[in-house]
Amino acid sequence: MSNSKKTQTYYVKPSRADITRSVATSTAVETGQPSEKIEASLEATRKKFAHLRLAV
Repeated sequence: MSNSKKTQTYYVKPSRADITRSVATSTAVETGQPSEKIEASLEATRKKFAHLRLAV
């Protein structure tokens, strides 16, 4: 049969900016608002609650 080798794939963790941009553009498509405005709103909210941590 085939003598194929398994290739190892690596996962690159997306940055916080990538996630914010993805959420903003998705929300912009759904709501019709500019993605820049939504991205700025998300960033402002993140800074506002930066002192809080999620309970584990």
